Amino acid sequence: MKYLSAFLLFILFAGCQITETLTINRDGSGDLEVVQLRDENSYMQIAFEQYSKENIFQDTTYVFKEYIEKYNENFLKYQPEEKQLFQKYANVKVHLKKSSFEKEFRNVLSLQFDQVSEIPDLYKTENYASDIEHNYALTAENHYYKIGYDFDGKIFKRSVLITTTAELEKTKEECKRFENKYGALKLLQSYVLKYHFPRKIKSVSNEKAILSSDKKSLTIEFQLSAFSQNPADTNLEVVLE
Repeated sequence: MKYLSAFLLFILFAGCQITETLTINRDGSGDLEVVQLRDENSYMQIAFEQYSKENIFQDTTYVFKEYIEKYNENFLKYQPEEKQLFQKYANVKVHLKKSSFEKEFRNVLSLQFDQVSEIPDLYKTENYASDIEHNYALTAENHYYKIGYDFDGKIFKRSVLITTTAELEKTKEECKRFENKYGALKLLQSYVLKYHFPRKIKSVSNEKAILSSDKKSLTIEFQLSAFSQNPADTNLEVVLE
């Protein structure tokens, strides 16, 4: 549960913006980018004097397959299905920037894919990389939900499946405690989906979706606290013309 606690601290207690940008080309290929950015004004309201005492610097870029190659001795110890899972992340690129001097805390996960069904749950990338490095069991499986994508040329689906109900309930309790303590503060906690399609959008399952003028793109914004308590609310079906 170590990752889950860290994730909640990041998105709830520190204030965060997460933007998930997906582009699908006419041939079904495309790219997905997830940017997790700490909102400094929100974090400052919670950290108080500790904000000016931070002394952190990290600027790291890697491709997941580099971990498979570098820690291949550990990789070979995993079960066949676990190796297969890791291989889905092989081409995921990660850029981690944490600078208390520049006051910039940003994680960027990106992937170029040949077809939408290849896209793994990018939010688990760092955990799986750590698992291979330290020869751990699959810690990312402690997540209480998983995200999947599918596209048949006309219908696009973003599916969120709850995998651990008990952890979901714990998260709801964490959110309630946070709201009771910090609810009066003006914290930025946004989770934005920006999706671009090769043809015009005919219909979208979420009524909050805002379409572009050419009707080939959509934007939907959620509150992170709401997403944490009900991840399945970000399920989406988009029908193209």
